[in-house]
Amino acid sequence: MSTSRRAFLGKLTGAAAAFSLAPLGNQLWAEELADAQLRIAPLGPEEAAMEEDFWAIIQQAYTVSPNLLNLNNGGVSPQPKIVQDAVDRFNRMSNEAPTYMMWEQLNAGREVVRKGLADLAGVTPEEIVINRNATEGLDTVILGISLKKGDEVVLTKQDYPNMINTWKLRETRDGIKLVWVDLPLPLENDEDIVRRFEEKVTAQTRVIMITHMINWAGQLLPTRKICDMARKKGIVTIVDAAHSFAQVVFNVREWGCDYMGTALHKWLCAPFGTGMLYVKKERIKETYPVFANDKFASDDILKFENLGTRNVPAEMAIGHALDFHLAIGAARKEARLRWLKDYWARPLAQEDRMHVHTSFHKDYACALALVSIDGIKPATLAAWLRKEQQIVTVPIDWENLHGIRITPHVYTRPRELDRFIEAMRKARKEIKPDAE
Repeated sequence: MSTSRRAFLGKLTGAAAAFSLAPLGNQLWAEELADAQLRIAPLGPEEAAMEEDFWAIIQQAYTVSPNLLNLNNGGVSPQPKIVQDAVDRFNRMSNEAPTYMMWEQLNAGREVVRKGLADLAGVTPEEIVINRNATEGLDTVILGISLKKGDEVVLTKQDYPNMINTWKLRETRDGIKLVWVDLPLPLENDEDIVRRFEEKVTAQTRVIMITHMINWAGQLLPTRKICDMARKKGIVTIVDAAHSFAQVVFNVREWGCDYMGTALHKWLCAPFGTGMLYVKKERIKETYPVFANDKFASDDILKFENLGTRNVPAEMAIGHALDFHLAIGAARKEARLRWLKDYWARPLAQEDRMHVHTSFHKDYACALALVSIDGIKPATLAAWLRKEQQIVTVPIDWENLHGIRITPHVYTRPRELDRFIEAMRKARKEIKPDAE
């Protein structure tokens, strides 16, 4: 083994010790990854995105079915085997003596995980909460901020239903007013998008809800510019980053938002039922937790982690998912995911009767895209792909968005997307048009 290769492997193992538990049961996979990392190190993210030898090694970290093509990674992503193994190992440890092993031994690593997440988000550990998903984090904020009758909240019709429903709860319970932005997607002009939010602002506006990446079609919004506009007007901003965290590179501090919630079991590939909430330091004290402890009015971020007995093995395995993400490289991963989207979406966008409802501009989309076939309802198309082609997609019928949502991940190979492209062409020929 060369000195440079040995040094790199040592660095990799130090930064991501989980790779010593490689899927092949020994150091072979970790050494192959180290070799591949050395080969692509001189390349920029866009060049590395096309290096199939490297991504073939990444694929081997997963245990996904070779027969079922999963193109719904946006709902929840599979975990690489090092994360699965960590959950199993921590669960077995916990069952030796649960209160001691979970609450004293494993939980001692919580602050390390918190720091890793904070570093990735670009904030401080004192502003980060580990919880179960984006819904829990964002609902904590929506229900925990002080609003009175007549206060207005600006949100979009394309926001996630759980957030919309919680805002409607507050509308019914507290008499606040919801003011709706309707986004005709895709959009590719920052000023136009900001204007659509700003024109809904009045003297009574207290909050603007921003979905960084809209889950239905993959639209990225200019979150920093919307937050800048809101801050100048003294308006609180809440960002839903459920689909963008660990998919695209961003810095929460640079956004200047007051709150941000995300899921970690999507693009970070952390254990199922793990999430994160960010609360800007000066907003902690004034925000009430959903599950109260005796410090519900304090400025301690930990007041938001009072969930009772929690899944400590899953939470501690988040660190292994972080290691895996960083070993790939955040910018390299983003470039690969966008390349995969373009690989299938660009040819289908040229096909007769097919339409891609997602931008191809890098500032406005990444991995997630929406596609439709004229005359075929989304549910019909998704069901046919699943039954006849063993391809998993998501039918979307929401507001002005209709199609099937396609979300490949880092383990998805071009040949699998070729299979999807051909399946779509076959669907256009074989599926009878739905009656209107």
